[in-house]
Amino acid sequence: MKFLIVIVGPTAVGKTSLCIDIAGALDTEIISADSRQFFREMEIGTAKPSEKELQQVTHHFVNSHSIHDKFNAGDFEREALQKIEELLLVRDCLIMTGGSGLYINAVTEGMADIPGVSLAIRDELNQRLAKEGLEALAEELRKLDPEYYEVVDRKNPQRITRALEVCIGTGEKYSELRKNSKKQRSFEVIKIGLERPREELYARINQRMDQMIAQGLFDEARQLHPYKDHYALQTVGYKEIFDFLEGAYDHDEAVRLLKRNSRRYAKRQMTWFGRDPEISWFHPDDYQHILGHIRTVMRGDK
Repeated sequence: MKFLIVIVGPTAVGKTSLCIDIAGALDTEIISADSRQFFREMEIGTAKPSEKELQQVTHHFVNSHSIHDKFNAGDFEREALQKIEELLLVRDCLIMTGGSGLYINAVTEGMADIPGVSLAIRDELNQRLAKEGLEALAEELRKLDPEYYEVVDRKNPQRITRALEVCIGTGEKYSELRKNSKKQRSFEVIKIGLERPREELYARINQRMDQMIAQGLFDEARQLHPYKDHYALQTVGYKEIFDFLEGAYDHDEAVRLLKRNSRRYAKRQMTWFGRDPEISWFHPDDYQHILGHIRTVMRGDK
């Protein structure tokens, strides 16, 4: 039996260092399922593993694509499964880690078969987006599909409009259509969730943001500003700085929003993962118990 060990959790919880330790103990490699770490141009704002960490354990899907590439969850499902099947020919297990629930689900369960909708609906929503703004569309999504509204990145116009067009075009909730689509995989999945007390996590998020800013996050965002409309850059950590560069608010307010929106993003991640009954939860410092749990499941003891 082959195993994919999925280690999830919110931003800044401590996934990277733990996964490297677990991978070392199990003599295996890591598949990144972080939808922002794929892109080589986004270095500081995505908290990628350091060069030293990348040398300790082989990572896949870190710096694997460009922001100019079209690369979504469906593409990741296809490419990641191909890589996983290839690596499991010579390994008993692999680790997949990240905070992007949609991308995790794409590999472990498969993308839902969502019915196609009229292009006229998409065009109308894009026109409304330009005229009314993202908050208005997000509020409509809240009314039509409150469950998905709670977990979606509400700063991401593509995901908001995609969910809305499905709700409007099919008359059904996007969250419901995404359920009950689990596909068979050739490997068993072991799901581990990492969590910290909220105050502890929020302090780590604030500290990480201060470190990113000290490392040059504002300069990195300034270089990427000409490409701000690219899908990859519709994300917390860059959008706040783009607005600052365009004069929407001052530097201090940009920093405040970076921290606040990162905390809100972490909360949505925990809401998403918290709904998965297959996840076993641990504190990231509880290395021995996590490793013991994984080995117990792999032996078939539970």
